[in-house]
Amino acid sequence: MPNRLANETSPYLLQHADNPVDWWPWSPEAFAQARERGVPVHLSVGYASCHWCHVLASESFEDELTAAYMNEHFVNIKVDREERPDVDAVYMEAVQAATGQGGWPMTVFMTADAEPFYFGTYFPPEPRQGMPSFMQVLEGVRTAWVGRPEEVAEVAQRIVRDLAGRELDYGKAGTPGPEELARALLGLAREYDAAHGGFGGAPKFPPSMVLEFLLRHHARTGSEGALQMAVQTCEAMARGGIYDQLGGGFARYSVDREWVVPHFEKMLYDNALLCRVYAHLWRATGSDLARRVALETADFMVRELRTDQGGFASALDADSEDPLTGEHVEGAYYAWTPAQLRDVLGEADGDLAAGYFGVTEEGTFEHGTSVLQLPQDGPAVEADVLAGIKERLLAARGRRPAPGRDDKIVAAWNGLAIAALAECGAYFERPDLVERATEAADLLVRVHMDGRARLSRTSKDGRVGSNDGVLEDYGDVAEGFLALASVTGEGVWLEFAGFLVDLVLDRFAAEDGSLYDTAHDAEKLIRRPQDPTDTAAPSGWTAAAGALLSYAAHTGSQAHRTAAERALGVVHALGPRVPRFIGHGLSVAEALLDGPREVAVVGHPEDPALALLHRTALLGTAPGAVVAVGLPRAADGDGGEFPLLAERTLVRDLPTAYVCRHFVCARPTTDPVELAEQLGVIRP
Repeated sequence: MPNRLANETSPYLLQHADNPVDWWPWSPEAFAQARERGVPVHLSVGYASCHWCHVLASESFEDELTAAYMNEHFVNIKVDREERPDVDAVYMEAVQAATGQGGWPMTVFMTADAEPFYFGTYFPPEPRQGMPSFMQVLEGVRTAWVGRPEEVAEVAQRIVRDLAGRELDYGKAGTPGPEELARALLGLAREYDAAHGGFGGAPKFPPSMVLEFLLRHHARTGSEGALQMAVQTCEAMARGGIYDQLGGGFARYSVDREWVVPHFEKMLYDNALLCRVYAHLWRATGSDLARRVALETADFMVRELRTDQGGFASALDADSEDPLTGEHVEGAYYAWTPAQLRDVLGEADGDLAAGYFGVTEEGTFEHGTSVLQLPQDGPAVEADVLAGIKERLLAARGRRPAPGRDDKIVAAWNGLAIAALAECGAYFERPDLVERATEAADLLVRVHMDGRARLSRTSKDGRVGSNDGVLEDYGDVAEGFLALASVTGEGVWLEFAGFLVDLVLDRFAAEDGSLYDTAHDAEKLIRRPQDPTDTAAPSGWTAAAGALLSYAAHTGSQAHRTAAERALGVVHALGPRVPRFIGHGLSVAEALLDGPREVAVVGHPEDPALALLHRTALLGTAPGAVVAVGLPRAADGDGGEFPLLAERTLVRDLPTAYVCRHFVCARPTTDPVELAEQLGVIRP
């Protein structure tokens, strides 16, 4: 019999709709029920493509005896962290403060007032490796609740007080300058893994936002060290098992420092961010590898994540069915043995593929299987032969049971995808990618945005979810719209971005210029979340700062620029200390120091010289440069949809580009080579 989750839109919650656990969604009614029954609340937080979330569910939540105990002694609430990042953030902060670590699944026990008093992540069905079993945890919490209620209440209240004392005050720190960004680069150099690329040890995550900062820092300062860290890391990831060598796209992270064995789930946000990073790396260096990876990743997103409504699904699962055993195991869809390669390709090509992709008899993964890589010492293979091998292997893999897909549309992550696809389409002359970006943007406007331009966080199958957008949704969607405006020349996207950044100022900003993750009128939790550091995606705080800055450059709005500068006080404070965790903020700070440059390109649409000049402007490496393209405007006219086009006229009746920064404009030019020099393009 389905429980209360049966009518939810979250695929993760729907996965638990048939559990014997009497789950509640996060709601006032659930806490009222706990208060009425006099029992604690058990909060379980996860997401659809989380491997250990599935394990906990199969071991405990699907077990009748465990479920019966949970139903008798607790009110059980299930939350999709991707739908409710605010709930996840508040309680994850408490888990990390209490245990020194966090992750998903997250397990929290709390009072009917939502005050937490006991925490954990995954608990096994039997005691293991020093961990109590899940049933032991349930029984221990129940015993404490009944036998020591005063102690439980005191612990809960102390935790809430501690969390309340963590309010951030970075509004007066000042804007970051060249010194802070140089110190951030030095800090990154200290943590850089010179042998394998990336930062730190295992597990190793793709440092998307840091790579963007390194490319922008190189563009502004010419730092070869910054560029080298970006180039080496991007090549190491692209050659490693974390990158899908057949189908394109990146897995969530590598369990080792060498990028060999991934955690196989594929997330939209990772692929959108990395697609854009590799496109920008190509823009800066002309690297063939960067071009290939950017396009393959864009094609992966369109092929495997695009939904019927035109948006992009959240993720592909790590697990899939092993065709030999019938069990759901991690990596079954992606791993190969030499024998499997020979079965598909024949002896000669199978052996060639094994050498080229690093597939060994011993295996690099589990049970003698290997994750495909591109070892540096692999054999040379002619391009047409390699293409045929990859095509046959991809077709054979397509006959395996595919990983599940989390079909919900998350506004923020679709904003990231819109920016990546729009820019890839423009850089690599792929108008189909620009069309896919436009369709996703249309979906966000039609389904996620209400009549007041307020965003909803999620939708599924064209049905909007019930959760309000958080700050990252506003920042990332505005960023996507601004990128789309620059690429298409359609000013409506600039207008929509303006609605969103205005709402950031109205609903998310504090008086000191700092930003909150939830709106002033959002549901009140035990603490209003406010985290300026990046997780797997840009923090809402710095994403909003970037959108504010770009919008100000497009429009000349001093109010939006001032808001961006005040929000970047957090980068002044944290950039030199923890640069790995505020990479997006550092990238925005690079744009601020460079201007950002404002580029207006005018001409008649039928003139092919306009397209060349426009593409040259988009290929500029100047950090955060904004581009407007359209018809020339009379000297006494306004800019129409793009304020930057005001009073921009043709020179010698030819398409013309204008570049300005810091209230100073360069000489108007009709020459793509001269424009490239003004914007730091490596090649026209």
